[in-house]
Amino acid sequence: MANPPWLLPDWPAPANIHARITTRQTPGISLPPREHCNLGNRCGDDAAAVAHNRASLIDLLQLPATPMWLHQVHGSAVLDADGSVASGEPEADAAITRQSGVVLAVLTADCLPVLFCTADAGKIAIAHAGWRGLAGGVLEATVAALDADPADVLAWFGPAIGAASYEIGEEVRQAFIDADADAASAFTATRHGHWLCDLDSLARRRLAAIGVTRVSGGGFDTRLDPRFHSFRGDPHCGRFASLIWRSGG
Repeated sequence: MANPPWLLPDWPAPANIHARITTRQTPGISLPPREHCNLGNRCGDDAAAVAHNRASLIDLLQLPATPMWLHQVHGSAVLDADGSVASGEPEADAAITRQSGVVLAVLTADCLPVLFCTADAGKIAIAHAGWRGLAGGVLEATVAALDADPADVLAWFGPAIGAASYEIGEEVRQAFIDADADAASAFTATRHGHWLCDLDSLARRRLAAIGVTRVSGGGFDTRLDPRFHSFRGDPHCGRFASLIWRSGG
């Protein structure tokens, strides 16, 4: 398909690692303000529309299985998708697998989705990193769950709100600089007690601190890019998905 209505991550992952990022233009039946392909079932959309969008996504993207949808709570819990998983959507903000054909997914609308794989393609992971999860260590927990040499871990930053669009309060800035004084470089003062926050920069710092430096992607701004849902742009928006899976043995 020429110019497909989804993104293909541009990163040096092994050939059997597959990933897709949906957009508002991915086919779906959600109505405004969540049109067209809303995949989140906790943002006020009609449940039947979300179910339709999720089901059609499997054929549309030729997924090997139904995605492992999570109940995301802005925490740092990592689901091992190879273990015993309760029915429904397990509460976690990241997931890992060592198996082929397992599709990991996170939903976002300004938060940072991060894809991971090991250089030997043996393991993959995905994480949802808003500022709370990022400050709470969700990326570090995900890399730890991969149980691999950090130098052999590749990461890709998906679409998130850009620094020029993300104004936060002092408490958010303090949460990061309390742990890392040099994280102050990721914040730009605006008005009294408020700062522009560079999520990409903060995430890169957190990963570099644990030895993960093979990082690609980033540079998006969901608030300004009409392809993506943005909570800052419209609190009633939908959610788009970042998905990763591996093929082969």
